[in-house]
Parts: sequence; C-alpha cells; structure tokens
Amino acid sequence: MARVASRVAAKRKGQTAALPFTKRNYQILGIGLLLIVLGYIALSQEPWDGMMPLVVAPILLVLGYCVVIPLGILYRGKPPKQPTETSTTAEPQA
Repeated sequence: MARVASRVAAKRKGQTAALPFTKRNYQILGIGLLLIVLGYIALSQEPWDGMMPLVVAPILLVLGYCVVIPLGILYRGKPPKQPTETSTTAEPQA
C-alpha cells in the first residue's frame, strides 16, 4: 500500500497545476455567447421575411458557434518571456 502511495506522489510532483483557460479565453467565450444571443434575438424579429431574420441572424449565429466559441476554446496566449542569462565580458582574474 505504501508503494502505491509513493508512486502516485511521484507522478503528481512532475505535473504542473496550471488552469487551461485564462481570463482572455473567458472573454472570447463571452463574446461568442453574446453573438449567439444577438443572433437569436435577430431571428425572432418581425417581419419574418425581413433582412434581420434572413440575413443578419444566420451570420451572427455562424460566427458565434463556428468561429468565436472554438477560438475561445483553442486560444493560447504567448508564454511569458523567461529572462535569459547574458554573459557580460568577463574580466580576467589576476
């Protein structure tokens, strides 16, 4: 039993506990959700054969479902820059 616990603890040490979504991902997902809601609102407008329900609503829904929501899920920001060690000219020691 002790061996199993030590193996599990060893595996957990190697993994980092980073969250997959950042604030930017949630903002993009929120924009996608807003586009979807606006698309359904435009779809419910009268007259039923007008420009809003037949042209604008499908464009908003396709943008929301097929472009912005997947972009929000797949988006990864740039990794933070790690400082590189630059060697200065070393003075000879006497």
